[in-house]
Amino acid sequence: MSTATAEPQPRFGYGTNGFANHRLGDALTVLADLGYQGVALTLDHDHLDPFAPDLAHRVTAVRRRLESLGLAVVVETGARYLLDPWHKHFPTLLDDNAELRLEFLRRAVAIGADLGAEAVSFWAGVRPPGVDPTRAWHRLVAGCAAVVDAADAAGVTLGFEPEPGMLVEDIAGWRRLREALGDPARLGISLDIGHCRCLEALPVPQCVHEVAAHLVNVQIDDMRRGVHEHLEFGEGEIDFPPVLRALAEVGYRGLVAVEMPRHSHAAPDVARRSLNFLQNAAELAGKSRTAWNRDEASTGRERR
Repeated sequence: MSTATAEPQPRFGYGTNGFANHRLGDALTVLADLGYQGVALTLDHDHLDPFAPDLAHRVTAVRRRLESLGLAVVVETGARYLLDPWHKHFPTLLDDNAELRLEFLRRAVAIGADLGAEAVSFWAGVRPPGVDPTRAWHRLVAGCAAVVDAADAAGVTLGFEPEPGMLVEDIAGWRRLREALGDPARLGISLDIGHCRCLEALPVPQCVHEVAAHLVNVQIDDMRRGVHEHLEFGEGEIDFPPVLRALAEVGYRGLVAVEMPRHSHAAPDVARRSLNFLQNAAELAGKSRTAWNRDEASTGRERR
């Protein structure tokens, strides 16, 4: 009788920032109908505005909708113009007036708790002109410490995302930040697979293994080396079956959510193509893993 433990199957989700032209309820319905198992919900003015006067009512309605559709959820905080209509992603935790960003992140944590989110994801931001790297770093650490405190109080898992061009843009920077914060138990990593191809020195599957112990959220998209542009699968340079195999090998059980923030104009079609691609890649990953196990077992018998 076999004693092998079945590896987890990937749970694919899709980011609502790729459905910006849809009502949130409609976007959730489309994704569920396509066969997605979860959603990466970017809090934004048109998708569960965290500053809406009737926020509690809206959160309750969204949670019921998610539950009725059988969709898991992670909360994303990358809305472009939610906090400032003139400046993208402004303010960040690195700016002079970072309090609004901090309030947003605290609200995101509270919403995540109310939705039963698997994680709340956030990032550092770009260092502002005139703010030296040391001051920016201290501001980031202080801001993240406040967010961690809020997460601890709410019982919410945080995923910090290294983002190309930001103060923390790679896995090494995330490690440095986590160490500066005292290695908090609730601060994991949100890993964007495309970002790994864009700027990490290691092969993408190895990046997965490097952060396996702290991996709480995965975003997935195609990308080219040195170019931070989210591409549809097959348009970049990533070989996806080994990536999905690596996620299975490390026992990752969270959502693997498609990140297509510039494809809202064709959202249903892009979402359909993306899921078909990922399901085929997962099948290939499973077959290659089965073949590897069979070869290993055969080699072991020959050695005996």
